[in-house]
Amino acid sequence: MSNRVVQGRMVTPEKLAELVEGESVLEAESITDADRDCPECGGDVISVGYMPSVTEFVTGYKCQECSWGTTDRDE
Repeated sequence: MSNRVVQGRMVTPEKLAELVEGESVLEAESITDADRDCPECGGDVISVGYMPSVTEFVTGYKCQECSWGTTDRDE
């Protein structure tokens, strides 16, 4: 699935990656279910793989209900 609802707004993979990263990204893969619950509100978490730079690939995780988000850099 390419677009998902996050905090009441429809987002593309690129926009989801920007929400997690805090700035624009070069490229993003499709959004997928992360099969885990948000540690803050218990909501569903989705994930997206993206490239913030030409030398780095990151997987970002974002709650669909609240502002919580993290990356595999932080885990």
